[in-house]
Amino acid sequence: MVETVSHPGDLMETPAIRKVGIGRPLVWLKKGLADLVRVPGPSLMYGVAFAAVGALIVALAWGRGHIAPALLTGFLLVAPFLAGVLYDLSRQLERGGPVNSVAALHAWKRNSGSISLFGLLLALTLIMWERVSAVIFALFYGGRVPDLHNFVSDLLLSGHYDDLLAAYFGVGGLIAVAVYAFSVVSLPMMLDRDDVDVATAIVTSVQCVARNPAPMLLWAVIIVVMMAIGFATWMVGLVLVFPWLGHASWHAYKDLVE
Repeated sequence: MVETVSHPGDLMETPAIRKVGIGRPLVWLKKGLADLVRVPGPSLMYGVAFAAVGALIVALAWGRGHIAPALLTGFLLVAPFLAGVLYDLSRQLERGGPVNSVAALHAWKRNSGSISLFGLLLALTLIMWERVSAVIFALFYGGRVPDLHNFVSDLLLSGHYDDLLAAYFGVGGLIAVAVYAFSVVSLPMMLDRDDVDVATAIVTSVQCVARNPAPMLLWAVIIVVMMAIGFATWMVGLVLVFPWLGHASWHAYKDLVE
């Protein structure tokens, strides 16, 4: 069941937000998978590119274990921006007619100013998180920082760094929640509506989360679990997971925003 919620008293004019049932994220996943099946070539190629970037990050950070988690989690923070091509592929499928993957690469140009500014905000958030992560390690970690091979056993399983883990996941979790709230439908909306600015898109995204807390929490958990599976398979799983979530995120936007 989908219920439309209006907000005539808002200071900023934003679209009406639909109130959806808690099970709707499963519908978004189903529709996203259907889109992936309809355009497997460009979708999976983009998944390969995303996985390759993830593998490159791991390779560069292998000997500096404290940097790798910050970069990988930060990679997730900017993923909504990187999925823009997938949003447009779903947009083209929804409108019917042939799908043009080259046009999807240039879809951001329809609203280039707002989308570029949004990308800059995500990039600054990534830089901030990397610096905050470094400070947390400097404050709570003693001795030589392990490489990734020993990172899990030394930090997560040894029981010697509970304070570090509490600070790391506490601060990281707050940043992740904030980024999720302001980005969950922002970029699909700016791609879909070339007259929408960054502020309107962010406010609309936050309203979607605020008015649908249970389904949006479930959607966040699904995203984290699926991306974790992708990372756990040494990025191979991301070839499928990333385009699947990208297409599904388009349907989340269309379902939530009038």
